[in-house]
Amino acid sequence: MSASTTNASGQPTEETPTLHLARWTVTSGSNVNSRGAVVIAAGDHQWEAATEGNGAVDALFRAIDRALADVLTGHPRLLAYDVHAVAEGPDAEGRATVSIAPPSGAEGARGSGSYTGESTSTNIIAASIDAYVAAINLLLAEEHWAGATDDAGNRKRARVAANDAKARRAELDEEAGRIDTTEWFNQ
Repeated sequence: MSASTTNASGQPTEETPTLHLARWTVTSGSNVNSRGAVVIAAGDHQWEAATEGNGAVDALFRAIDRALADVLTGHPRLLAYDVHAVAEGPDAEGRATVSIAPPSGAEGARGSGSYTGESTSTNIIAASIDAYVAAINLLLAEEHWAGATDDAGNRKRARVAANDAKARRAELDEEAGRIDTTEWFNQ
């Protein structure tokens, strides 16, 4: 899977992301509401949330929004969401492109701009949420959002392996408590 971002002038950026999805899960079906749960990490901060939506991607976008509400002081506005196949066949990758704007309540410089994230994967749900997080990372990379993740604090600690930055995986601190995603879905 690969993810990329473009800045406000449409130029691609190759920065280390501020946030990454440590874990996510979703349940969806024809006769039930979709439920999504995420764990998002940045440095030694970690946020988690679960929520329902009108489909798998919507549930996960809403979970990301809920997890990051204190970081962004609101929810990003979804401007565009596009998914298309890169090739054909059962193993073909899909490319998801997500464009967002800052939360409607953001003031001053934090309230302007649009940010586009893109991700490609054989799992279109994974590509979609990675693209969404890539767009949020681009928003947070702006100078006027500096320190937003630190200012928001965290509920649990995560240690990110320095030599594994490219894979962007978090090693959870077991002493901080376990996350029972099954329990989230049984609520």
